[in-house]
Amino acid sequence: MTEPQQRRYRYVDIITASFVAVLLISNVAALKLFTLWGRTFDGGAFIFPISYIFGDILTEVYGYRASRRVIWTGFGWLLVMNLVIGLTIVMPPDPDWNREVGNDNFRRVFGLTPRLAAAGMIGYFWGEFSNSFVLAKMKIATKGRFLWMRTIGSTVIGELVDTALFCTIAFYGVIPPATIVDYTLTGYLYKTLVEVVMTPITYAVVGFLKREEQEDWYDTDTRFSPFDLRS
Repeated sequence: MTEPQQRRYRYVDIITASFVAVLLISNVAALKLFTLWGRTFDGGAFIFPISYIFGDILTEVYGYRASRRVIWTGFGWLLVMNLVIGLTIVMPPDPDWNREVGNDNFRRVFGLTPRLAAAGMIGYFWGEFSNSFVLAKMKIATKGRFLWMRTIGSTVIGELVDTALFCTIAFYGVIPPATIVDYTLTGYLYKTLVEVVMTPITYAVVGFLKREEQEDWYDTDTRFSPFDLRS
C-alpha cells in the first residue's frame, strides 16, 4: 500500500467537497425545529447523518489520516461560516433591506449564540473522530471483513458522542434534563437508523472506490491523535 498523502486519488476531492457541503447545509437547516410523530427534530436531520457515511467511506478506503484531514477541513469551514454570519449580523443594515426584512428578524433566525455554535462544533469534532477511530480499529480487528459491522458499529459510537455532547452543551440548564434526554435519544436513534438503511449504498460506493482507486487502507501504523497533522 502507498501512503494516502503520497498518492493522487481521483475522488478524494469530490468526497471532501461533498462532506463539507453536507456539514454546512445541515448546520443551517438545524436552525429550524419541527415536530414529527410527536418527536422534535431539527432540519439538519434530513442530511447530517450522511456526513458519517462519508466518514466511513473515507476511513475504509483511504484511511484514518485522510479522514482526519477532511474532518479538520470541515471544522475550519464550519468555524468560518459561524464567524461570517456573526459579522453579518452586527454590520449596520441597509435601510431598504431593514424595512423589508429587518435585522432583528435576521438575527432571530441566524443569530446562533456562542454556546450553540460551540456545541455544534465540539459535537461534530469529537463525534466524527470517534467514528473514524472506531472504524479503523475494527477494520484491523476483523481483517477487513464485515464492513456492515464496522460502519454501523462506528456510527453507534460516533453519533452517540456527537449527539450527547451537542445536546448537553447546548441545552443543559436551559431545558429540563428529561427533555434533553428525549431529544438526545430521538436524534441518536434516528441518525443510527439512517446508517443502517444506507448500508447497501455504502457497500456499493466503497466497492467502487476500492476498485477505481486501487486502495484499501489499513491503519496499522497510524498515529490516531486528532491533533497530529504532520501527515
